[in-house]
Amino acid sequence: MDQKLGDLSHLLVTVFLSSFANLMVAPSITDVTMLALCPGQDQCSLAIYLTGSQQAVIGLGAMIITPLIGNLSDEYGRKALLTLPMTISIIPLVILAYSRTTNFFYAYFVLRTLTAMASEGSINCLALAYLADNIPERQRASAFGILAGVGSAAFVCGTLAARFLSTASTFQVAAVVSILAAVYMRVFLKESIPNGDGLRQPILKGEPDDFKYDDDRVQNTSQAFKRIPSIGDLICLRRSSVTFSQATVVSFFNSLADGGILATLLYFLKARFHFNKNQFADLMLILGVAGTISQLLFMPILAPVIGEQKLLSIGLLMGCASMFFNSIAWSVWVPYACTLFSIFTVFVQPSLRSIVSKQVGANEQLHLYSSCISQHFSFC
Repeated sequence: MDQKLGDLSHLLVTVFLSSFANLMVAPSITDVTMLALCPGQDQCSLAIYLTGSQQAVIGLGAMIITPLIGNLSDEYGRKALLTLPMTISIIPLVILAYSRTTNFFYAYFVLRTLTAMASEGSINCLALAYLADNIPERQRASAFGILAGVGSAAFVCGTLAARFLSTASTFQVAAVVSILAAVYMRVFLKESIPNGDGLRQPILKGEPDDFKYDDDRVQNTSQAFKRIPSIGDLICLRRSSVTFSQATVVSFFNSLADGGILATLLYFLKARFHFNKNQFADLMLILGVAGTISQLLFMPILAPVIGEQKLLSIGLLMGCASMFFNSIAWSVWVPYACTLFSIFTVFVQPSLRSIVSKQVGANEQLHLYSSCISQHFSFC
């Protein structure tokens, strides 16, 4: 038990460092984009279009790549497949750490789009599957909440660092920490391969040999490629489980809204209230502190008492209220006030993950997490 807790602590440290590196650049990227594309302006339609299209391409690419990474991790282990996304996510940060001129920004934009297809969703889902491999079903809601809380803590620390660092230093520190996260993971994290214990009735149905795990390692790689869920598999998955189908619909519309607000809100605040990097950092800091406290303290207490379904309903309702008031912000204090809604909106993703995770066994966790993965329309 002590060794297992130690392994999970290494996972949490890995997630913290990786999230810290990738999230600390968030307050600066809007200003960097505006400076590269529309120098000296507070409004830039091109920046919004490029950001939105980038997120769409990343989401579509992740839907193809993440299932492959998930299947390979079932064969070769979570740690082995974590190496790829954590390594390639370093490249875009290094580019902007070196220079943020227009040409380097376009190089960053292209490489960020390509690398994020494999890294943005995969790291999170592999971490979730690692937890599911090692945590009993009854404790998963709390464990997922703690993992999300660690991500929020990384967000807070990264934002706080960005608040006091220059833009150049922010990207340099992010690149170094991203490298440190990959090295730490390779050195300290123990491998985890699902063993199929506690398997319930499979959600994914097909031929008797579908999704069968061979001991013959010679054929594992080709079989992993063949077991990438097809469109028919995903349709079958949704029809075979009412709970999963409902969770997918909820996640689709919730993440669609989140993706839209993510692509436009910072540019809206810059155009409407002339926000800059420091004000973005202040806003995100409040958001992150509220989310961290909620996920690390409130959710582990509330989940066993009122259940994931009620937590999900509360989170969705508060998310709607937050988006509405942000969309009609009439004063500079309104976006700051809306950040308090994050105390409740952070319940959504851990609740969805826990609800759906209980429908399957260990060997199906990655199929489940990766079947709808993308920033815009997945519950990962």
